[in-house]
Amino acid sequence: MMLGVRYLFRLWGTVALLALAAVMARAVPGNEPSVEELKARLASANIGDRPHLCVQIAHRQLVEADKLYAAGEVEKGQAALVDVVAYSELARDYAIRSHKYQKQSEIAVRAMARKLTELMHSLGHDDQAPVQDAINRLQRVRDDLLKAMFPKGAK
Repeated sequence: MMLGVRYLFRLWGTVALLALAAVMARAVPGNEPSVEELKARLASANIGDRPHLCVQIAHRQLVEADKLYAAGEVEKGQAALVDVVAYSELARDYAIRSHKYQKQSEIAVRAMARKLTELMHSLGHDDQAPVQDAINRLQRVRDDLLKAMFPKGAK
């Protein structure tokens, strides 16, 4: 009887270790494609998959912009901000055209605008203008997506 209990504990321990290894393998950033790989994939993707790829690129560039601004590299941060806005606008265009991923794109753009608002409040007054412009453009992207999802007069 004791041999059976020990065996069960070892089995559960092995299963737990395998599950932990699987989780750790997913957490390794090397498994995720780079921004350049996503941009290359965007050109060959069908129109229904493009909004998701654009949102991924915009989000990664937002993370990069945040890091650059925190490091004091304002010019490089602004360059990454340009990509955030450009790929958010592309995501909007592809989502509206394909009628896919509209809601998810709007939610992602809203989260990015919120993150940019937090970033803007951490910057000096001189560095806030480009971030505010990006927030305004992301708000227009959200508005366009919401108009596409909920057209006036449609019931």
